[in-house]
Amino acid sequence: MTNPFRVAAAVIAGGVAVILDSTIVAVALHQLATDLHADVRTIQWVSTAYLLALGVVIPVVGWLQGRVGAKRLWMAALALFLVGSVLCAFAWNAPSLIAFRVIQGAGGGAMLPLMTTMVVQATGEADRNRVVSVVALPAAVGPILGPVIGGLILGAASWRWLFLVNVPLCLLGLLLAWRLIPSDTPSRRVRLDARGFALLSPGLVALLWGLSNASGSFVRADVLIPLAAGAALLTAFVLRAVRLGPAALVDLDVLRSRNTWAATSLLFLSGAALYGAMFLLPLYWQQSRGSTALEAGLLLIPQGVGSLLSRVAATRLLDRVGPRAVAMAGFALVGLATVPFAFAGEHTAIWPLMTALFVRGLGLGIVLIPLMTVAFVGLPHEKIPHASIVTRIAQQVGGSVGVALLAVVLANSGSFDVAFWWTLAFTAVAVALSFALPKAGGTASHMALDRSDDAVVRH
Repeated sequence: MTNPFRVAAAVIAGGVAVILDSTIVAVALHQLATDLHADVRTIQWVSTAYLLALGVVIPVVGWLQGRVGAKRLWMAALALFLVGSVLCAFAWNAPSLIAFRVIQGAGGGAMLPLMTTMVVQATGEADRNRVVSVVALPAAVGPILGPVIGGLILGAASWRWLFLVNVPLCLLGLLLAWRLIPSDTPSRRVRLDARGFALLSPGLVALLWGLSNASGSFVRADVLIPLAAGAALLTAFVLRAVRLGPAALVDLDVLRSRNTWAATSLLFLSGAALYGAMFLLPLYWQQSRGSTALEAGLLLIPQGVGSLLSRVAATRLLDRVGPRAVAMAGFALVGLATVPFAFAGEHTAIWPLMTALFVRGLGLGIVLIPLMTVAFVGLPHEKIPHASIVTRIAQQVGGSVGVALLAVVLANSGSFDVAFWWTLAFTAVAVALSFALPKAGGTASHMALDRSDDAVVRH
């Protein structure tokens, strides 16, 4: 029988670089623009290209897994990410770096949903809380520690080491994947829903592109046109997927489960709260407090420490009081810890703010574990890849919405306190939506509730 903790160890070793990469480069954009002689608008594509590549690949991961098997796909995607990282480190100008980031994003886009799928499929209901909490750790801490690690690297070495640091992590991940992840037999009968792919991937790319362009206003052609096109394509995909059912590229029947749609909605909001705040916080320290990129990264350490420490407590609470109470408590902590920043100015004492960051990290770490666990409760084995894709897309789009909205708010208000109140609004909505999660503790109760909810939805 497969040991799920061995699979989780292999997945974490390979996946941590991809998760860190979503934010580690953000602190280096100014230095990249200087060293590569590019303007700010061009160098922003170093982040945007990576994000769009993720959007292209994520929807097709379920089909690829069925064609080549999870282990082969994981190792191939990790190898592609490794190649992209090395190429990025040796980029000679901005266009070459942007092109190599696309290669990185293609590998990372396959890995992000697959890492959850493999672990959940290898784990029984009884052990799922503990195993998923292990996998959720880098997902919760990675985006928070990314700017910290990026700032430390930039303070000691060239920006090229932001990418070279991935090399040992990827090599270790490949070794552990080869040794610890069991081989699986691919299903050669799986057909690609080409029309669905032609709707979903371009739709996501258009949506993410439009959101990434909304730096100062949504009322611009380069924002409105991609957003409208993306919304139209995604609507067409949803209508088609509902009609096709399991034959669709992504089987949206998984959203008939109350657990899955509630967790997906909350992951959207958690993405907005997490990535939106990770956009604001470094800017606050640098623009309002005059900190360097390295200092801003170091000041965010308490948030990462809080997320690390909350993992064990979140797992125990999930077993005792159930997902609803844990998610509500986590989002409430995130909201309360954001309030001090809404009142902070350039002369506010640092230690109360760092304490608030620690509490905020506790909340973020607590939230992610019940959401990642509940999303898969009661789903049959073959539905898990589809649920993983849906939840990953929700989190990715939620993060982009949060960053875009807060960038517009900050640009138009010129005030960090207004922007932080908006992040508080995200968490307030999430607290209310948490009532849709199962109340009872224990996976058996979750399964019973999930089945009863499915019956209600279908009838």
